[in-house]
Amino acid sequence: MSWDQALGAIIMVLSIAVIIAYAYFLLNYPIIVLEITALIAVVVLLGILAWIGFTLMTTPAPKPVEAPEEEKQGK
Repeated sequence: MSWDQALGAIIMVLSIAVIIAYAYFLLNYPIIVLEITALIAVVVLLGILAWIGFTLMTTPAPKPVEAPEEEKQGK
């Protein structure tokens, strides 16, 4: 088994384990789990928006594209 296949298997098993654990906690502690889930969703969404804003703020503006010399002379 290659490293990529092993990594894929590990991700699959961990994902299924998290699904089972989430379902268990949701059935036993619904309010707390839903509050935590909503908090994580909001934090991730606003974190992505903050990252986009930071990237836009710190990226220099592109230089304007000039027309080729032939178009400037009217040919």
